Amino acid sequence: MRADRRRRSTGLLALIGLATLLAVAGCAPAADSGRTPIATALVDLPPSYRFEPAEISVQVGTTVEWTNSDNFSHSVQFTGGELPSEPLMMQPGESASFTFDQAGRFEYICHLHPQDMRGLVEVSR
Repeated sequence: MRADRRRRSTGLLALIGLATLLAVAGCAPAADSGRTPIATALVDLPPSYRFEPAEISVQVGTTVEWTNSDNFSHSVQFTGGELPSEPLMMQPGESASFTFDQAGRFEYICHLHPQDMRGLVEVSR
């Protein structure tokens, strides 16, 4: 009887550990996902606290446009230090844009919702 309880307890702990691991893995920022960036210069902010697509690729000289389709204010703020760090603010229905004049990988966040909204622009020559 004790061995049976131990097995159930161990199984329950393993299940809780797995659920915790999956929950933490699901919270990883989009920019670290390892996905192939999508070739586009248009990023939508749909009603869901995310950038869609979260990872894009463009050529040097391209102007990327972010459009806030959500009901809340959002921003684009570059985080790596290579680009201006002042947030590009967008009220609902507004757009913001930035022209990339150098190659590199540029991560950004919504500074109002950094825990949920992360993105990446990969710029090549």
